[in-house]
Amino acid sequence: MEKQARRPPRGTRKRDVPLTEAGIYAAALRLIDAGGVEALTMRKLAIELDANPMSLYHHVPNKEAVLRGVARMVGAQFRTVTLEDAPWQDRIRLLATDFRTLAHRHPELMAYSFSHQPDFIQPDDPFWTALTAIVAASGVSPSEVPEIAALMVAVVVGVLSAELNGSLQQWASLKPPGPHAGEPGPADAGPGLGEADPEGPDQDRMFRLVMDTLTAGLESRLTAGRDGQDTGRR
Repeated sequence: MEKQARRPPRGTRKRDVPLTEAGIYAAALRLIDAGGVEALTMRKLAIELDANPMSLYHHVPNKEAVLRGVARMVGAQFRTVTLEDAPWQDRIRLLATDFRTLAHRHPELMAYSFSHQPDFIQPDDPFWTALTAIVAASGVSPSEVPEIAALMVAVVVGVLSAELNGSLQQWASLKPPGPHAGEPGPADAGPGLGEADPEGPDQDRMFRLVMDTLTAGLESRLTAGRDGQDTGRR
C-alpha cells in the first residue's frame, strides 16, 4: 500500500506564488484588522502567507517596517469624491468625512499610525494632495498652504484618535459642575448639561461641529486678511 506523503506544516513549505511586498502588507492588514497591532508578528504573518518566516526578511527587515508599509498602502488607497464646483467649505468637510470613514474601517492600524508614525501622511498621499488643493482654493496664500493644511490635519487626527480610543465619548459624557461647587445643576437640564446622555454622545454630530469650527475659523482669517488689505489701500 502506497504511503501518502505528509505535507509540511503551514509556514514551512515552499509557496507556489512568490512573496511580494504588496502581498505581505495585505496579509498584515488582515491580521491587524482582526486582532490589533499586537496580533501582528513576523511568525504569524508567515503563517498567514503560508511561507517560511525567514523568507519575509528578504522583503521587509522587521515588524516596524511592515507597519509603515501597511500604513502607506492604506493611505495611498484613500479615495474621495471630487466636487470641483462646490464651495471649498463643502469640499473640505467631505474630504475629512471620507478620511474619518477610512480611519473607522481600519481602526487598529489608524490609531497606531496616529500615535506612533508622525510621517504616516506623505506628500504624494491622495488625502494630503486633495487637502492642500482645497486650502489653496480657499484663498490662502501659497506660502501658508502647508501650515494651514498641517494644522487642519492635526485637529482632525486628534479628534479621530480620541474617537478610536474611546476618549471622546468619555469626555463628552462628563457632567459639568453645578452653579456652585458641590451643588447640583438645574433640574430641567438636558443630556450633556445636568446629566450624561444614556445613549452616549453623537460622535457624527460632534465631528460635524469640529469641521464647522475649522471652516469658520479659516473663513474669519481670510476675511480679516482681505479687510486688512482694503484698509491698507485707503
